[in-house]
Amino acid sequence: MALKIVESCVNCWACVDVCPSDAITQGSAHFQIVTSKCTECDGDYAEQQCASICPVEGAILLADGMPANPPGSLTGIPPERLAEAMNEIQAR
Repeated sequence: MALKIVESCVNCWACVDVCPSDAITQGSAHFQIVTSKCTECDGDYAEQQCASICPVEGAILLADGMPANPPGSLTGIPPERLAEAMNEIQAR
């Protein structure tokens, strides 16, 4: 039972102060979650606090490897629509 921060983390520090178990540390490239300390906020909060404040989609993975904030969840733009929009912009 532990979350994971991956390389898309931008080191914004938002998650550090909200972690109730002090499981988030600064790694060499991006923040990391100390597996032995992470409780996924179980018993403390209804949702994982780091994921609830993270501004980067896909930067935090749940224990099953799925993103806590999947593409489109923070922007409200479905990934396929975002790809279409980016293609339109680049074509100009």
